[in-house]
Amino acid sequence: MRRTAPDNPATTPCRPHLALRPLWLCRVCAAPWPCSVARLTLRREYAHDRIGLSIYLCTVLHEAAADLYRLNPHDGPDPAALFTRFLGWARPRHLY
Repeated sequence: MRRTAPDNPATTPCRPHLALRPLWLCRVCAAPWPCSVARLTLRREYAHDRIGLSIYLCTVLHEAAADLYRLNPHDGPDPAALFTRFLGWARPRHLY
């Protein structure tokens, strides 16, 4: 059996960590989305628009809650856990 060389990071394109709907898992790492890489990417993309980031995350939280409830209506998603997952990490650490 011939072994293949590992992918070269310089030539291997970086795949974006996007949500796989309706499961809301990361398409790359299979972690609950937004995964840690997606969070870092979103923080970078919205570095100068924290309100825009909050609005975007509220929108995807609403979509995720609907999708996850449709998948499991009898034991639907916990609202507090969804808030923490989608919005809790993005709020400012210091409120002045």
